[in-house]
Amino acid sequence: MIQAVLFDVDGTLYHQPPLRVLMAGELGAASWIRTAPWNVPRLWRMLSVFRRVREELRTLGRADQPLDRLQYTRAAERAGVPVIDMEAAVEEWIYTRPLKYLPRVVRSGMADVLSALDARGLRLGAFSDYPVAEKLQAMGLRSKMSLELEATAEAINAFKPHPRGLEMACERWGLPPGDVLYVGDRVDVDARAAGALGMPCAIVGGSSSDPAPWPYRRLRRMQDLLEQAADSEGSR
Repeated sequence: MIQAVLFDVDGTLYHQPPLRVLMAGELGAASWIRTAPWNVPRLWRMLSVFRRVREELRTLGRADQPLDRLQYTRAAERAGVPVIDMEAAVEEWIYTRPLKYLPRVVRSGMADVLSALDARGLRLGAFSDYPVAEKLQAMGLRSKMSLELEATAEAINAFKPHPRGLEMACERWGLPPGDVLYVGDRVDVDARAAGALGMPCAIVGGSSSDPAPWPYRRLRRMQDLLEQAADSEGSR
């Protein structure tokens, strides 16, 4: 019986491909490019290396040192730049500048879906490998959430597919994993994390040919969650 719905953020609550296009356009239009165009390849490499390092850190499980530092130190070493430069680039181009575009790329009807789920008595929350609060606020969805968690928090310190973040959500809500539905966009990360806890999972978007060693339900659109909630109510 589903009593709560926990959402991934990036690629789940909003569409990532159009955001990347918008950010590429912003990078091309940045005023400093006209005076220092040689900095563009360096910045592009820093951001690319940071994303690759984050993916590699998924294999660590729960890290033995704080991930919120390790992600920067490892990426800076790999890119051959000072840590302070890596931190500044990520803060500006991955965390801050995209926020203004999120209202344009949020999934259609997302606020209405959350309101409908809330009206049915379901608790709602968000857990992501990236910072959560500012993105929810930018999309106008933060008021709908009773729980916000991110992977680099000290009590979690593990990127998905490690299930610690999902487990903490259950602890905060006082619910068993079987009563929480996790909604994500990656089978290899989100479905695997949920499957490790025996938590129901729904995947929105992606390819229907994605391998499914962990059980999950595919959503053609986010509105399909309402049907799933109705099915849960009927089983009570």
